[in-house]
Amino acid sequence: LVAFGIARSARQAMRDFQSQQANLNKQLEALDAEAAAYSHGSAELQAANEQREALLAQRFSLRQIEPGWLLVAGVLYLAGLAPCWLFWHATLLAMDQRPRLHESLRAFYLGHLGKYVPGKALVVVLRAGQIRSPRVDTTVAACSVFVETLTMMAVGASLAAAILLLISRSWWLWLLAVGLMLAAGVPTLPPIFRRVVRMLQLKRLNPRIERAIAGLSFRLTAIGWLSISVGWVLLGASLWATLRAIPGGAAAMPDLWPAMLLLTATVTLAMVAGFLSLLPGGVGVRDYLIITLLAAEFGPVLSLCAAILLRLVWLLSEVLISAILYGFVPRPPDYADPPNDADAVHCDPGLQRS
Repeated sequence: LVAFGIARSARQAMRDFQSQQANLNKQLEALDAEAAAYSHGSAELQAANEQREALLAQRFSLRQIEPGWLLVAGVLYLAGLAPCWLFWHATLLAMDQRPRLHESLRAFYLGHLGKYVPGKALVVVLRAGQIRSPRVDTTVAACSVFVETLTMMAVGASLAAAILLLISRSWWLWLLAVGLMLAAGVPTLPPIFRRVVRMLQLKRLNPRIERAIAGLSFRLTAIGWLSISVGWVLLGASLWATLRAIPGGAAAMPDLWPAMLLLTATVTLAMVAGFLSLLPGGVGVRDYLIITLLAAEFGPVLSLCAAILLRLVWLLSEVLISAILYGFVPRPPDYADPPNDADAVHCDPGLQRS
């Protein structure tokens, strides 16, 4: 299922790129036919030639893309996810589990491949299954995935709302960001999350779940919000590097700080909306919002190319890091393995609820 979802996402990205270039060629053909009717030296012909030059500047092949910048974009993407991994690890520790860092690292990135399957439930299944051991309970691990993922989405939507309030006049985008923030953030508040777990009667599956969720605290939530905010900025930088890889992207780029504000807001809102859509990889929803937010600054064609390339770069980065971790980092053993204080990262007692 994961392999099928990944292949489908990659094929869709390539089809979108080919469709965009084919549409551009049709516009050029129509413009050439229109220009043939204009007299030599006329203002109409001059305007048509200027429009033709603008369209030609947007036509390029994959060979013209700068791979070095795409490599930078991939590294920034994986680095941007790292704070989320560390927050998930801290959440597991706060819930009285004892994973080792390399075990949670492996499970975290492998789990991301599950989002390319419809419904995205496979993310939880993969992560909980990969981290499960005598030191980590499966039910508790599944709960911790919801805490980390929803916290990431809440932080992203909050950043998008704050930035859009400063740089955009599109109130519907701001209201969308606020709505997504509430939808993702409210369930992660420790008292509410504990109540939801009790309502779902997960205690029947695991009598120790009450003790585990008691470890969730507002301090842990605050640490997550601060660290994940840094991760979102790195994801915005990944989009910046992707635009630099496209011919004409560097020339259209505004100054660094205005660019980073726009690109961070774009990535955060697009990813959160794509996640809550439950579509595989957020395809369609994420691309639409990227194009909508970038079109005014970069134009519709460059924005569409950036959305497609970003999807491909992130997909390939996830596949590569997952293959490395799967092949070289051992998964937790299934036999009894008591906690080793030298190998495990201890939970700060202050993270526990008093």
